[in-house]
Amino acid sequence: MQTTVTTKNMVTIPAALSRKMGITPGCRLEWQEPQEGSDEVTVRVIPTRGERARRLMGAARQWSPERDAVAELIAERVREEEEQILR
Repeated sequence: MQTTVTTKNMVTIPAALSRKMGITPGCRLEWQEPQEGSDEVTVRVIPTRGERARRLMGAARQWSPERDAVAELIAERVREEEEQILR
């Protein structure tokens, strides 16, 4: 795929590539300078906060599938309240 840089240094991202990479208006791209002696520029799509959160959702379940963190937090709060009452 080839594109042309405009006089304002703008580049059009090919539609197939933008669909594949999930690039939409407002997406941020990180441009990395080429290494010494190279003419290849690397472009990375910076995921939005929402996309990063979506990718992380449930990521830790593989390490503790039986754990219910919400129930543990509620139990901890109940214990803290009971300790406060006993003091």
